[in-house]
Amino acid sequence: MANEDQAQIRTDIPHSARIWNFWMGGKDNYEVDRVVGEASLQIDPDISTMAVQSRQFLIRAVRHLAREAGIRQFLDIGTGLPTMQNTHEVAQEVAPDAKVVYVDHDPLVLAHARALLTSTTPEGVTTYINADFHEPEKIIEEARTILDFEQPVAVMFMGVLGHARSYEDMLRIVRTVLAAVPSGSYLVLWDGTDDSQAYVDLCAEYAKTGGTPYYPRTRDEIAAVFDGLELVEPGYTRITEWRPGSTELGRAAEIAAFGGVARKP
Repeated sequence: MANEDQAQIRTDIPHSARIWNFWMGGKDNYEVDRVVGEASLQIDPDISTMAVQSRQFLIRAVRHLAREAGIRQFLDIGTGLPTMQNTHEVAQEVAPDAKVVYVDHDPLVLAHARALLTSTTPEGVTTYINADFHEPEKIIEEARTILDFEQPVAVMFMGVLGHARSYEDMLRIVRTVLAAVPSGSYLVLWDGTDDSQAYVDLCAEYAKTGGTPYYPRTRDEIAAVFDGLELVEPGYTRITEWRPGSTELGRAAEIAAFGGVARKP
């Protein structure tokens, strides 16, 4: 599988997961990703802040679900490259028996999955599914072999749904997965919005590089994914304002990234 993965990895075209890794200070990226990443910072200097703050939001949300909500199953769709304090590490620190299923279809992500899986707890489960989030039915089918869909599942879409081919497709993907999980499950989601012109310009320039386009949407469009769900306090908000604790926010509070955590009734 390693050779097959390597054969599919394109090092001549930038990839959003690798660029994101570069912005977060990671080393799992190529020269083309670093060039585009540096150029992107010239267009939108706040994008690296968004990358770091999005991971902080993930940590706080997963910790809350594992500790306060008692969730023991996590389905992280479009997980990207592993960095620090990944979903399974945060969840299993609170609940060693937590099961975490990552979903991605990027060959570089899958190649790195093997090393990541060695850090799972003996009591828990951590595994990857090779699937595109545009095929939620396939994700559900494969996840059922690992997770108990009779028990609550935390479904996570962390900064990935801008890759959905249309707004309608974005809603279809989320709602298809949520329809398959039981009452008491949760949706954890954030995405960049069009509040920042610099971010909009950045996404437009990225589309010209040959990478998979990313479409920034309005706050209201992102908020619509939570329709019919019970939002956890403080509700749908900037990710930097979701239970930030004692963290100094500064300019980070103004980044164009919104999301929330919500329970399926």
